[in-house]
Amino acid sequence: MAAQSLAQEHNHSQIEPAHLLLALLRQSDGVVPQIAQKVGARPGLLMSDLEAELNRMPRAYGATAQVALSRALSDVFTAAEKQAGQMRDEYVSAEHLLLALARSGGFAGQLLARYGLNETTILQVLTQIRGSQRVTSQDPEATYQALEKYGRDLTDLARQGKLDPVIGRDQEIRRTIQILSRRTKNNPVLVGDQAWAKRPSSKGWPSASSRATCPKG
Repeated sequence: MAAQSLAQEHNHSQIEPAHLLLALLRQSDGVVPQIAQKVGARPGLLMSDLEAELNRMPRAYGATAQVALSRALSDVFTAAEKQAGQMRDEYVSAEHLLLALARSGGFAGQLLARYGLNETTILQVLTQIRGSQRVTSQDPEATYQALEKYGRDLTDLARQGKLDPVIGRDQEIRRTIQILSRRTKNNPVLVGDQAWAKRPSSKGWPSASSRATCPKG
């Protein structure tokens, strides 16, 4: 557990909500840094404030020193489990822990509030990230925003002028758009010889759509 490792590194006798929050923020590919960024908070500043707080906490030394779960963190875990149930999720995930931390008192909850991360803003951003998906596995974050992670928005690239112009393929572009507009059987397939320029043609309709200049049929 990353939070426990942080407590041990700082020679703390208890694992506190601040340890947990810092561990969540250090997951660069996790949902918590994404939520913070979308709310407008800077994860780096949050982590700096948390590290400063950990350095101010009392330390315990000695061979017999053991790290235990604090009452405050135990309450956070209980609240996170309830949150998962309310959201009809099968596992407790990072977003449930973040919501529980935001509602908790103490330094972690106050810090989140200071950066604009409260229950309302977290839930709003979380809806954008996971949509209607439920947590049904122990690694749900791998499925969030899969299109953004593994695909390219050609229409958005066309708006930014990052696609080369397509010339002389109006008929193919028009037919592709017609097929894509169907309610069923709407998967166009471009077939042609090796030098027929199928890839440029496939980028023609996003360019036309971004300019609202789709070929007239």
